[in-house]
Amino acid sequence: MKLLARTACLCLALALTWADSPEDHASAAPDRCVEGFELDAATVNEEGIPYFFQGDYLFKGFHGNADLANETFPELDEHHHLGHVDAAFRMHYEDNPDHDHLFLFLDHTVFSYYQHKLEDGFPKNISEVFPGIPDHLDAAVECPKPECDEDSVIFLKGNKIYQYHVATKAVNEKEFSSMPNCTAAFRFMEHYYCFHGHMFSKFDPTTGDVHGRYPKEARVYFTRCSKFSEESDHVERERCSRVHLDAITSDNAGNMYAFRGHHFISKDEGNDTLKADTIENAFKELHSEVDAVFSYEDHLYMIKDDQVFLYKVGEPHTHLDGYPKPVKEELGIEGPIDAAFVCEDHHIAHLIKGQKIYSVELKASPRVASNERTISLFKKVDAAMCDSKGVKVFVGNHFYHFESTMVFVAGRALPEQHRVSLELFGCDH
Repeated sequence: MKLLARTACLCLALALTWADSPEDHASAAPDRCVEGFELDAATVNEEGIPYFFQGDYLFKGFHGNADLANETFPELDEHHHLGHVDAAFRMHYEDNPDHDHLFLFLDHTVFSYYQHKLEDGFPKNISEVFPGIPDHLDAAVECPKPECDEDSVIFLKGNKIYQYHVATKAVNEKEFSSMPNCTAAFRFMEHYYCFHGHMFSKFDPTTGDVHGRYPKEARVYFTRCSKFSEESDHVERERCSRVHLDAITSDNAGNMYAFRGHHFISKDEGNDTLKADTIENAFKELHSEVDAVFSYEDHLYMIKDDQVFLYKVGEPHTHLDGYPKPVKEELGIEGPIDAAFVCEDHHIAHLIKGQKIYSVELKASPRVASNERTISLFKKVDAAMCDSKGVKVFVGNHFYHFESTMVFVAGRALPEQHRVSLELFGCDH
């Protein structure tokens, strides 16, 4: 009888094991909006759509349900003994257009995908493709220049950081003492995120410093978790609009303001919060559309037709007495203006009219527009802004990144095209 009982138990155990089939996994798909949600890996695909891995599942974009990862990467099934995806990143650098590969790391192996297909000879040992990088990684994230000094990949394992230089294959070990141990790392819209447990923090890829009000719950990062999302339908419409921007700028604190029609979106650099409002409500003297905006010494210079409106940055923004003034009187050039920007640590306003760009020394009195040059790459610029990473030029629903004003003006070939809705505002649909 004891033998029969043991046999029955063994049969039951085997039956339960066999029942754990891929079809059963489908009913156990994770919900990223629940408390305690954690990630295994994160990256973007060749089209810039975010991929988030958890266990056997893959979330595509910031909203929607998870699919089995092997539906997108069928080769993972052939190596299922390796477990889940430990780390992932997309290698894509503007100076190296051929380096457009998606890498997935599982245990001691790496899979390389190009144009959605596994490359010949893969998977390979991690040490064969990335010499000096250990197995069983926790996270990985790409870091193109100028965000890092050189085109690099940052690998993370425990409290150890390995910076892999793409050109030389040299590896430097670094210490990010202020950053938690990451279970996943993600670069999006030129920001870097460390997911640790069910929390995440934004960090500086060169120092590991965490800025702003972090950590936050990982589920809050996914903007379509409606119970926890801070954005309204109004924000969703504005961030996902395909209509071109009229103007864009960022203030001294790095907060961004993007204007379109009667509305604008602001982005708080400290916590990445997007807010939408009407121009009438926040800048009542303007009433509606603006032509160009630039930020200088904690003031927003807002150009509409042939007038300049000046606001002190704050909550609320304060309209200065004596304004509006004629563009000619304030900036030494006849309006209207198509786009304008000021780069950090400089006192030069760059004003764009048609295919011409002019420089205005803002500390001079009176101010005079000078140094007229021709822009050869674009017949018309809708908006432009400048920050520590260079100049972004907006044409239609795309933008282009240039390392400096000089590179933009002297350029003869278009750099990589970026989608405004996706790569500036994080809208993936």
